[in-house]
Amino acid sequence: MNSLIKKWIAWMMLMAVVAACNRSQDVTPQKQLNEYDAKVVLKWGELFLELDRYAPGYRPPVAARAFAYIGLAAYETVVSGTKEYQSLAPYYAGISIPKAEAGKAYHWPTAVNASYQSMMLKFFSHVSTDQKAKINQLGESLFKEFQAETDAETFARSRALGESVASVMFEYSKTDKNGHEAYLNPHPTDYVPPVGVGKWQPTKPDFTRALLPYWGRTRTFAITAEDKVAKPPIEFSSQITSQFFAQALEVCSFPDNYENRWIGEFWSDDIFEQTFEPAARWIAIANQVMIQEKAHLETAVYTYAKLGMGLSDAGVACWNSKYLYNVERPISYINRSINPKWITLLDNTVKKVKGVTPPFPAYPSGHSTFGAVAAEILSNIFGYKYEMTDRSHEFRVEFIGKPRSFHNFNEMAYENAISRILLGVHYRMDCDEGLRMGYNVGRKVNAIKWKPVN
Repeated sequence: MNSLIKKWIAWMMLMAVVAACNRSQDVTPQKQLNEYDAKVVLKWGELFLELDRYAPGYRPPVAARAFAYIGLAAYETVVSGTKEYQSLAPYYAGISIPKAEAGKAYHWPTAVNASYQSMMLKFFSHVSTDQKAKINQLGESLFKEFQAETDAETFARSRALGESVASVMFEYSKTDKNGHEAYLNPHPTDYVPPVGVGKWQPTKPDFTRALLPYWGRTRTFAITAEDKVAKPPIEFSSQITSQFFAQALEVCSFPDNYENRWIGEFWSDDIFEQTFEPAARWIAIANQVMIQEKAHLETAVYTYAKLGMGLSDAGVACWNSKYLYNVERPISYINRSINPKWITLLDNTVKKVKGVTPPFPAYPSGHSTFGAVAAEILSNIFGYKYEMTDRSHEFRVEFIGKPRSFHNFNEMAYENAISRILLGVHYRMDCDEGLRMGYNVGRKVNAIKWKPVN
C-alpha cells in the first residue's frame, strides 16, 4: 500500500513539473514597455538636438523629416511590447516591418537603443567624425548597461530586432526621392524664383538662395494634398490704406524693448550652429515635459513617433505653400515702401551679421506651423491645460534665453508665432495661417489609429 501511494505521489509531482514546463513555453514572462523608464529615448533625443544644431543642411524642415523616420522606427520596433498601441504598418505603403517573435523574451530598452543608434548613424552620415563618435559612444554605453539587465540570448534578439526595423525604415525613406537626401543640396542652383511685384527674392544682408524650394513634393504621413495648400494671403498692395501695408507697418512699428527682444530671441532658433532649428525646439520642449512627468518608455516612444510625424508633415505643408504663393519678406516691402534703413532684429551671432532674414518666402510662417502642430499633439498626450516653464535656452549668453512660463501648449505656440513679427521676419498673416495649418496637421496625426479598436 505504501509503495502504491509513493508511486502515485511521484506521478503527480511529475505531472506538475510537465504542466509547469508547458506553461513556461506558452507564456514568456517579461516586462512591458510601461515598466521601463524613458531614459534611453531621452538620451537619444538630447543627442539629436546637438547633432541638429551642427549638421550641414539640417535646417527646417529636413530635421523634422529625419526625426519622424527615426521615431517611427523606434515605435515599430517595440509596439508589440505594449497593449496600448498598434503598428502603423498600413500607413507605410509597400514595406514589411519585422516583428517581435511570439513567445520570445525581449529587453525593450535594448531594442530601442539599437533602433536609434542605427537610424542616427544613417541619417547623420554626413556629420563630423567627432559627432559620429558621439552616436556610437551613446549606443555602446547603453548596450553595456542593458547587457547587465538581461540574458545574452534576449539581449542579442532585442538588438537584432531594433537594427532590422531600422534598416527597413531607412530603406523606406530612400523611396522618397525628393526628401531623402535634400540636405545635400538645400539651396539648389536650378531654382529661379518668380519675378514680379511683391514676389520673394533673396534678401539682404547675405542674399542666400532659396532654401528647399521643392520640399512640397516630399512624402507625408497623415495629410492629403489639399492640406498642403494654405489659404491665399492678403492681396498685395503698396497703397498706404491697404491691409498689406498695415501688416508691414505693424512689423516695423514694434518698440525695440527688453520684453519684445526676450520673446523674439527666446523663440528664434534660426541660426545654424547657434541653436537647433525651430522644429527641434519642440523636441526640446517634449523632453522637458517627459522628465517632469517621469514618463515611462511607452509614453516616450509614442510621443516621439507622433511628434516627429506631425512636425514632418507640417514642414512639407508649409514649404509647399511658401513656394506656391512666393510672398516677399517684410524687409523687402518695408525698405521699398516705408523705411529704406529699417532692418530686422534677428542677428546671426555666429557670423556676427545684423538684421538677418531667413532665405525663403514669408507666407506662411514655418515657426508658427511647427509650433501649432506640436501644441496640438503634446496637448493630446499630456493635456490641454498643461503648465510648464520652457528652459530650452537657459544659461545661453549670445541671446536672451531666460526661461519663460506658460499655462498651456497653445499659449506657447501663439507666443512662438508672434515672436516672428517682433523680430521683423514675418507679417501677422504669415503667423495666423501657419497656426491654422499646424493645428490642422496636428488633428490629422491625432486621428491616426494609434490604438487598437476594442
